[in-house]
Parts: sequence; structure tokens; C-alpha cells
Amino acid sequence: MGVAVPPEYTPVMEALRQMHGVTMLERRSSPYDVLIATILSQRTRDETTERVFRDVKARWPDVTSLAAADEDEVDAVIHSIGFHRQKARAIIATAKQLEERHDGQVPSSMDELLELPMVGRKTANCVLVYGFAEPAIPVDTHVHRISNRLGWVETRTPEATERVLVELLPREHWLEINQLMVSHGKTVCQPQRPRCGQCGVAPYCARAGVAE
Repeated sequence: MGVAVPPEYTPVMEALRQMHGVTMLERRSSPYDVLIATILSQRTRDETTERVFRDVKARWPDVTSLAAADEDEVDAVIHSIGFHRQKARAIIATAKQLEERHDGQVPSSMDELLELPMVGRKTANCVLVYGFAEPAIPVDTHVHRISNRLGWVETRTPEATERVLVELLPREHWLEINQLMVSHGKTVCQPQRPRCGQCGVAPYCARAGVAE
């Protein structure tokens, strides 16, 4: 490994494990569910994504049915989420691409995942971690923010944060990084007014960018 693991890494991870449980995506049952749910979740609250995803699965339960779905009907079902028209088009196109190029299966390689509509590195990494249990680090706004606050990285974008973290953190823990930091970011290390006084990670945190 080219970069030294932060000395506070072990106690930080232990504190996060004690504080938090599973995330929405960790409860998914298949790579396909993870893929569609993550596309729907972009810029959308988890609670809304959960409800909309259930509605989509009830109406179009598999790849074949979604690939044949009418875009206007899908849009009507997912209308309560952000960018609903774009996402309706994307999940139908994704299902068609899975049918035509991958025998109806979700690919397990980063390069093939990135060829799917509305799939960037974060979404692809979520599929790898939560769908295939393949080591990867999905970096969303929570992971990006917390990694910077801890002082583990000094980066401006999630993409840059991912590049540093994959060099910095032990590969055997990659599967849990996203789950722990997302939970922590939603409940404790929030974007505004983080609850540092209630945080078990506080003794090991640089509090970078946090106003006193």
C-alpha cells in the first residue's frame, strides 16, 4: 500500500461499528435490485426511494418486464422522486441493455457497469459491494464529507476521495466503509451542525471544516 493507514483508523472503525446498523442497500437481495434502487436513489431521500422501488418491483418484477415497460407508465409510478423522467428512461434502457448484452444478468465488472445508463462510479461500486460482496468503496456525499472531516483526505470531489481511500484503507474493510459512513452521516456527522458531542468518533476526528 502506497499510503500509510491513519493511526486512528482502527478506533474510528470500531466506534462506527458500535454506533450504526445496516443501510437500505445492504438489505437488497440481488444485484439487479441494488442497481435499480441505486439509480432511483440519486438525489433522492432513502425513504422515498424505498417506497418507489417497492412500487416499481410490484409493477415490473424482473428485467424482462421492465425492459418492455412503457416510459410514461414508469414515469407515473416514480413521479415523486427527483429527475423522474430521466430515471424512468434510464431504468428501462438499463433493463433492455441487460437483456440484450448480458443475458438478463447484472455484470460484475466496473467497466461493464459503467456502460449502463445513469451508472457512474458510485452506483457501480454500490452494485459491487451490496450486490456481489466485491470489495469496493462507494463514495457519496456522506463518505466524501466524513473522510475529509476526519482528516483522512483533503479532496474536493467524491471521485478524488475514492482514489485516496482505496490507497489508504485496508481492502478487507472496504465492504463496510460505505455502510458505516452513510449511517453516521445521516444521524451524527451531518452536513450542517454535526453532533460532535454525541459522536464516538470525536476523540479521533480532525474536525476539518467544522466551525467551532
